[in-house]
Amino acid sequence: MKFFLIILIFLSGCASTTLESDSNVSRHQLLILPKFIANSMAVDAYKEAIRNAEKNNKLNTDEDLLNRVKKISYKLIDEAIVFRDDVKEWKWEINVEDNEEVNAYCMPGGKIMVFSGLVEKVNATDDELAAVIGHEIVHALREHGRERMSTALVQQVGIIGFAAYIANKGTRVSTDAAVQAVALGTTLFFALPNSREQEREADKMGLELTARAGYNPMAAVSLWRKMSELSEFDMPEFLSTHPSNENRIKNLIEHAKKINNLYEENKNK
Repeated sequence: MKFFLIILIFLSGCASTTLESDSNVSRHQLLILPKFIANSMAVDAYKEAIRNAEKNNKLNTDEDLLNRVKKISYKLIDEAIVFRDDVKEWKWEINVEDNEEVNAYCMPGGKIMVFSGLVEKVNATDDELAAVIGHEIVHALREHGRERMSTALVQQVGIIGFAAYIANKGTRVSTDAAVQAVALGTTLFFALPNSREQEREADKMGLELTARAGYNPMAAVSLWRKMSELSEFDMPEFLSTHPSNENRIKNLIEHAKKINNLYEENKNK
């Protein structure tokens, strides 16, 4: 039984999470962690972030900025169906935290958080803000967090041990295990950097998503340069896990040109 489960995990864990599109991203991914576990961890971690922001009176304090972020996010979400058929079933949430960090994230299942520093420190335009949010949405669409967690599980406990754990535990999780899951989810979703391949995917598909939503894909380049100009002391978290270099900017420019026709078709939305 356990051997069969191991084979099943490998077979079900090697697939592409998104449909092929103009970005030509179709890499097979290691996804041995069940989706419901990854999503549950994400929900718990997001709720904790919301509670902490509320406790410190930092959640959605600027109504104008919140409405601006929501407007941009929903335009991007409306186009995400190009990449996945199930996105309309996701329980999307969009919030803004009053935080000096130049950062944003979208957790599995569509849990978006934008830090006010992203807008304030670089004076981000709507197109530039869409570039960041679109990039982060793609991480959720491609289930990069679940992929990182799957890789970590293989490295830490081994595929056989993980298969045995699932076989023995089923879907029942004790209180202690749930607490550990939240801690693990928070660590893996926030602390582990994305791989270079995941970043390339988020760059390419993110540009396509913004273009389909009517935002200029070249804004990703201008925003990247703005953030790179910040002093080393104020280096944004966004750059610490998303390495910035001339090669990456060059690739962004090349791909933006390739999908510019999508922007021209949709810029008046």
